[in-house]
Amino acid sequence: MNGDPDGAIEIFREIQRADPQSPLGFLFEADATWWKIYLTTGNLVDPDVFDVARASTSVYDSHFEVVVNAAIRQAATRIHDHQDEARNYLYEGLGYGLRGRFYGLRDSDLPTARAGKKMRSLLLTAVKMDPSLADAYLGLGIYNYFVDTLPTIVKMLKFLIGLPSGDRELGLAQLRRAADQGELARDEARFYLAKDLSRASERHYDRSLELFQGLARDYPQNTLWTLVSGSLEIRLGHTERGEALYREAFTKTAEMKSEIGQALHKEARKALARRHPNERFED
Repeated sequence: MNGDPDGAIEIFREIQRADPQSPLGFLFEADATWWKIYLTTGNLVDPDVFDVARASTSVYDSHFEVVVNAAIRQAATRIHDHQDEARNYLYEGLGYGLRGRFYGLRDSDLPTARAGKKMRSLLLTAVKMDPSLADAYLGLGIYNYFVDTLPTIVKMLKFLIGLPSGDRELGLAQLRRAADQGELARDEARFYLAKDLSRASERHYDRSLELFQGLARDYPQNTLWTLVSGSLEIRLGHTERGEALYREAFTKTAEMKSEIGQALHKEARKALARRHPNERFED
């Protein structure tokens, strides 16, 4: 969550080498790769966009599919062998959740829904076997919230693939539980809860800002948190404070050579240009 997915991937590959039969190292590498795709291609600041990418493909797509498939396959193998079944249902479910998030970036409704339906089934099995697995509520919360708040698309998908109904209030409550009690996915849940609360349909901008400010305190190297906090300050009417955060992110990322840093710098420039179309922003 500190905006360094490449550094995270190195650590997760150490986990894979130490325990090559475990799905966990592959699951985390898939998650870090999703963040790499999102940070380099996603529309990060626009308040009307949740997590849709600007580009239809990324150079990291094929690698993501390899590692997420490995995580799903190894979790399924362990379930078949009756090894720590509840936790491996969790891992397999989170793997399908990542697959759904990937297709969601591409704005591909049907494959997103199919992955979400499979994720929901696996995570419900996990918490039935072990109710203490709070990380499962990340995926369940995302599912319940979005299936209940995207009615036009959902009607079509219910007909096509028998998509189970969702529950907006339950989804938000489940995300709060994962954000409060999660072990592996706590910060992912904070991110999704904050994004949900920032939607125009919710308008809990103050609570969303608190969550993003918490992420900024915990992970100060990730200027994504600075950018989205600036966006929320502006929506709360704190224009000067919001623009100051945009400029802070723009300045902080100006000298970054990494691909992530450069992508965040471009997003900061875009956010400032939207506010001041006649101003030139020099690197």
